[in-house]
Amino acid sequence: MAVNELVLFGLVTFYAALFWWAFRVLPGEGWQFLAAVPLTKRPDGQWVGLNLTYYGAFTASAVVIAVAWSVVLMSSVGVSLTGILALAAILLGACVPSAKGLARLIEGKANTFTVGGASMFGLLLLPWVVAVMNVGLGASGVDSLPMTAVLAVVSIAYAFGEGTGRLACLSFGCCYGAPLEQSHRWLSTLFARHHAVFSESTRKAAYERHLDAIPLIPVQAMTAGVCVAAGIVGLWLFLQGHFLAAFLVTVLVTQVWRVVSEYLRADYRGGQAFSRYQLLSLAGVVYAGLLTLWLPDGPSAPPDLLRGVHTLWQPGVLIGLQMLWVVMFLFTGRSRVTQSTVSMQVAQDQI
Repeated sequence: MAVNELVLFGLVTFYAALFWWAFRVLPGEGWQFLAAVPLTKRPDGQWVGLNLTYYGAFTASAVVIAVAWSVVLMSSVGVSLTGILALAAILLGACVPSAKGLARLIEGKANTFTVGGASMFGLLLLPWVVAVMNVGLGASGVDSLPMTAVLAVVSIAYAFGEGTGRLACLSFGCCYGAPLEQSHRWLSTLFARHHAVFSESTRKAAYERHLDAIPLIPVQAMTAGVCVAAGIVGLWLFLQGHFLAAFLVTVLVTQVWRVVSEYLRADYRGGQAFSRYQLLSLAGVVYAGLLTLWLPDGPSAPPDLLRGVHTLWQPGVLIGLQMLWVVMFLFTGRSRVTQSTVSMQVAQDQI
């Protein structure tokens, strides 16, 4: 089996096993909070704790997976590590804050994030960032970034990141589906056996809409599956040298699904019948279509996954990804809408 086929087979196997576990386990008890850190002591001797969430752990992992795929795939077509890291730093520096800023603008809430909104912001910026970088690279005598390949890589990386990141939503109970009892009969029948049930009052579905212990459409799981499937198809097209097709497939599938899936959701997304998030996704589809009118469709170099993996497997890159995970976890994993009470005492039987 060739390297490309082996990688694709491994991805399908890995995500099938991960989703089989996550879809059953994460909505249940014990999978919302990873740790509680005591912060201030109360008069009664107990401590008020800061909750660190699995939401942050899965979100950080999703970002690292997306960046790792970007390193591998851009390196596979000859983009230098310096160019990759510069592009990643610019995009993350713009998109990570926008995930919170756009959610506040659209939903009017300070303590929430929108990955979909941030991704559309990144898609809007990406061609212009690459164009500006190419001007600087050309002036310094360095090879420019292949525009079509870069767009394809980022869209594939986003698909894998979005699919993996939806496990964070399953853990925290956000981005939740509509109750089966309030859905159309065919939806209730379709998800009668395979639905999501959040069992704790601290989940967002519970404290926002009182939907704890109620069967819901498993829209987080469906989104995870659709996005990862789009990423795998996009990756296969990319490895065949069809960069433009890889870009279009991943953008179209992920963003059209975003528009459709919002009709299956019950969480607050701005109060409009057709939400601003859906509007952003449609705008992204149109924007991607317009980009293809002038983007060339041809590899600047045959994709070489082994070369990409070699670039990734460097101590500096691996340490950088670990540091990125920590930063993203601290940014997204500190729960501001929940608190904990921590009590500490001596274990007398262990003295």
